[in-house]
Amino acid sequence: MALATSPPEAPAKGRYSSDAAGLGRLRAGAFVAPALVLIAIFLVFPALWVIYLGLTNYRLTGLAARHPQLVGLDNFGNALADGSFWSSTWLTVQFVLGSAVIGQVVLGFTIAWLLRDRTGPLKRIVEGLVILAWILPSAVVSFLWVALLDRDGGTLNLLLHTPGFGWLLDHPMLSIVVFNTWRGTAFSMMLYGAALGNVPPSHLESARLAGASGWQQLRDVVFPHIRGHILTNLLLISLWTFNDFTPFMLTAGGPDGKSEVLAVHVYKVALLGGELGVGAAISTVILLINLVVAVFYLRLLRSKK
Repeated sequence: MALATSPPEAPAKGRYSSDAAGLGRLRAGAFVAPALVLIAIFLVFPALWVIYLGLTNYRLTGLAARHPQLVGLDNFGNALADGSFWSSTWLTVQFVLGSAVIGQVVLGFTIAWLLRDRTGPLKRIVEGLVILAWILPSAVVSFLWVALLDRDGGTLNLLLHTPGFGWLLDHPMLSIVVFNTWRGTAFSMMLYGAALGNVPPSHLESARLAGASGWQQLRDVVFPHIRGHILTNLLLISLWTFNDFTPFMLTAGGPDGKSEVLAVHVYKVALLGGELGVGAAISTVILLINLVVAVFYLRLLRSKK
């Protein structure tokens, strides 16, 4: 009788827990599977296809269009040896720094800071106008800006009494930088508006009582609280601006390539020039640059300081 013992229940509980965990993983996988399929179809496969095309001599016309051949890294070497690629890269850096890092960040934060304590119709009107520029289709806003900056009869020349001044011809980069700043400020404004709402008012009040100036309050109280939002905003708008094709609708990359950013350069090489293999190689280089920028911002975001 002493040897007769009841069966242990621990293994049964263990098996039940493992079965429940396995069932939970299956359910989670079933919910995630559609999203993974869409990501694979619309992101992973196109990226792999572009990398493959960059290794071939694929063209829009001719024998290479029907029977493309692998050329290895020749397309990458030709792209990097082309002076127009480096010129477009430098113009893209100017475009990103001018319209995204400086323009949208500064203007978006300024608007959010000035409107943080305001209520009433003025705040709604300002926010509505800023957001309207962001949600309108690119073709519509580009047409409006061409009409605004037109040399012959443009609205801006009529207001400034400077007939015949070619903004898009004489200052193409400045024109697209101002245009992109005007159009993309809404995202920064909304992000910073939400971030400023999380800054404790008591901290600002303590800084004011301690005699801190407006800049000292921003530097010592506001910026440390919204640091993560600033880096997230910089990451997103930098990548969006780096790959933006909208400047083509204003200047078509001209005159003489003075506003030919990398997105426009790829379009001219791949579609207008018919060299899809070289265009795909340049696109792969752009993808690598985007990855480097993203990793740089993420490391800053994860750092403790």
